[in-house]
Amino acid sequence: MSKRTLAFLAAIGATTIYGINHTLAKGVMPNYVTPFGFIFLRVVGAAVLFWGISFFAPKQKIYKKDWGRILLAAVLGMAINMLSFFKGLQLSTPINSAVLVTISPIAVVVLSAFLLKERITINKGLGIFLGFVGAVSLILFGAEIRQDAPNIPLGNMLFILNAVAYGAYLVVAKKLVAKYHPFTLMKWLFTIAVIINFPITFADFLKIDWVTMPLWAYGVVAFVIIGTTFCTYLFNIFAMTELKSSTIGAFIYVQPIVGIIFALVTGKDSLTLIKVGAAALVLIGVYLASKRVKP
Repeated sequence: MSKRTLAFLAAIGATTIYGINHTLAKGVMPNYVTPFGFIFLRVVGAAVLFWGISFFAPKQKIYKKDWGRILLAAVLGMAINMLSFFKGLQLSTPINSAVLVTISPIAVVVLSAFLLKERITINKGLGIFLGFVGAVSLILFGAEIRQDAPNIPLGNMLFILNAVAYGAYLVVAKKLVAKYHPFTLMKWLFTIAVIINFPITFADFLKIDWVTMPLWAYGVVAFVIIGTTFCTYLFNIFAMTELKSSTIGAFIYVQPIVGIIFALVTGKDSLTLIKVGAAALVLIGVYLASKRVKP
């Protein structure tokens, strides 16, 4: 099997894990693990794992001038991003999360225009508008009465905050990725994330009753730490060595499909006309906003 084929499988694997995570992670919140308790486990677990594999990477010194950018990247990508997503997942539904997290490319386009002075074309502008309409439609008209989703509009707004924070993280981390080995960068980002998230999440971590937690919930916790956090970074890193960024970016359209199918098959969510229409607007918007125009 060629490296290129393996890279495609890695990208598909990462996307599949993300899609499944929407339903699995919600299944244990908040009865067994609260959203913030989950984040403590996630950043600590990932930090330990990345430190472990960093010994196989070349030794690199972080330049003093880059620590500020690394700190900002950790705040955006491993604090605001993670906290808002898991809290939103508790309040909203798996399908809503699978759809709304895909607007990150739109956030990248908007932030790049403001921070990097990149030009917004007509196609990108139309994509931003359609994505915005789709997201607002889910917030205003996607509310349902569900015991496991106590505040869907607020949860959906947190998903958008999550997507914007992650988009900003990609913009901020762009120069760091080009300068440092991924293992080196990830170990420091997650180490800083542990320090940042500790005062916010540690109290919720202490509330976890490990004795009464069922075995399947342990499996979900392990899946989120090892799969959703650690493996997806590894898979995406390997995919980037063989595939173009535009090719990898195209896999973001697979995530909501996997997320929606898995949620429906497991009976954890249902489709409505609003969800279908909003999802279509968001995905078309993301496509237009991220499409490269040939010069």
